[in-house]
Amino acid sequence: MREELLGPKVEGVAVAVVKQIGEDNATIYNVYLVNLREDIIEGIIITSEGFGVNVETGEKIKTSSLRHSMELMLPNEAAKIEPIMEEVFGMTNQYWVSFWINDTMYDKKYIFLPETIQEKNMKMIPSIGLEGVIIE
Repeated sequence: MREELLGPKVEGVAVAVVKQIGEDNATIYNVYLVNLREDIIEGIIITSEGFGVNVETGEKIKTSSLRHSMELMLPNEAAKIEPIMEEVFGMTNQYWVSFWINDTMYDKKYIFLPETIQEKNMKMIPSIGLEGVIIE
């Protein structure tokens, strides 16, 4: 593939699934976009979807595709994208993130493979101050 078609490499932007305690003291999970860069990122568009195979029936399953947008994120800032239910942790969960830095558009897919969102894979995410699974 021609180099100019690949676009610039995305560095310093991550997606994290974070474990939190809800209003009724129940465990909830939220997905965050994390800007680890020293730049402001703008015109952010995120598409999320889950897909996989039902283990019992062998049938292909897919969640709805959701689209989110954010005007901008400051350096070293984290912003909540959406809640995520534990029932989809056994699926592949994909977040396609596009954004601008100055006059350059960046684009990357962040993929949480089935069963990667687990307690044993969680670590402290300093910019959020909570434990979660992060993909950079």
